[in-house]
Amino acid sequence: MLRRKVIVAIADGLGDRPHPLLGQRTPLEYAATPNLDRLAAEGTTGMMDLIAPGIPVGTDMGHLILFGYQPHHYPGRGPIEALGIGMAVKAGDVVLRCNFATVDENGIVVDRRADRIREGTDELADAINGMSIDGVEIYYRAATEHRAVLILRGDGLSDQISDSDPKAPNDGVAFHPIQALDHTKEAERTAAVLNRFLQKAHDILSNHPVNVRRQKQDQNPANFILTRGAGQLADLDPIVKQLSIRGSCIAGESTVLGVAQLAGFKTVTAPSMTGNIDTNIELKAQRTLEEMTENDMVYVHMKAPDVKGHDNEPFEKARAIELFDRMVGLIADKLPEDTYLALAADHSTPCEIGEHTGDPVPILIYGPSIRRDRNTKYNEMDCAYGGLGRLSGADFVRTLHGLMGVVKKQGN
Repeated sequence: MLRRKVIVAIADGLGDRPHPLLGQRTPLEYAATPNLDRLAAEGTTGMMDLIAPGIPVGTDMGHLILFGYQPHHYPGRGPIEALGIGMAVKAGDVVLRCNFATVDENGIVVDRRADRIREGTDELADAINGMSIDGVEIYYRAATEHRAVLILRGDGLSDQISDSDPKAPNDGVAFHPIQALDHTKEAERTAAVLNRFLQKAHDILSNHPVNVRRQKQDQNPANFILTRGAGQLADLDPIVKQLSIRGSCIAGESTVLGVAQLAGFKTVTAPSMTGNIDTNIELKAQRTLEEMTENDMVYVHMKAPDVKGHDNEPFEKARAIELFDRMVGLIADKLPEDTYLALAADHSTPCEIGEHTGDPVPILIYGPSIRRDRNTKYNEMDCAYGGLGRLSGADFVRTLHGLMGVVKKQGN
């Protein structure tokens, strides 16, 4: 069978809804996207539900599916994040995804992301790393921007615990005390240890020099840790092994890098590959093409559209999409003849909602011998008329694997 290669360019949180500030257009419709539209005109398009219509997914679940896993393989956000930043996870560890956040004296969350803090997060993490509470060792490390990872290591622990993060789209509610989600002594103990850690961390962070300096500069202090997504690492068979392929992932976001590692993909990142609109798209495009020479499948990721959707900034989201368009153009201009270029998103993040929704996202496949449809625009409205129809995430990825020639024939 003829073997070909695939590049998958992912715009995180790309999907949206018509916005009044954009003349009832989505940010993708509003943005100038000559490269995306050119690929649409020369390829085939459609819409994708990551799981099924109306079901929202997190960045972790969305990428787990886009890399080829099924929803039931989900190990929890914490283990994915830990792998993404290079933390060693052992059997029995309980791993949580965290935010540096700001709370007031009453425990009310003022800002779930502490102004999306970037500077000083390593110093803050070092100040609360390495604690021991009731025989449980606690490891804490900063990740992308305000994000971080927490590992609880010891005997008799459980990941069946609730989140402290209220996840309110607008701040102004209290953080949630951790509770056991079942009646086991392991879950009760884990919740108790974690609540004590959160209080100790708050006491230390409130007086940390980084936060003293931030307050003098009228910035929100990163004085609290919000936790969510507790999990224990699952033993998953890497996708690259299942398909007998080699793969690589270029990203600046720890969640995506973590999923890539689970799937057996080589990870490529750099300090200038940020999780925001200032990410180095030229370097991402360059590394994508370089990695293509030794790999069968390469993913390249851009976080900025999702960030601007969460922040309800439709014009900035359109600007982020235009950067994605430029990055894709740089890749398309030097695309090898034996390689498909696919476009996708892990979920929708409508600006007016400020959170992930179950709205479908546009998809596109461009490359050798592709069946062109009659659509000439890459957006949520026009792609609904494309030749791919409306696929699940698993169907979309299987289609790519089929084009690569790595899907086994069924029957005789």
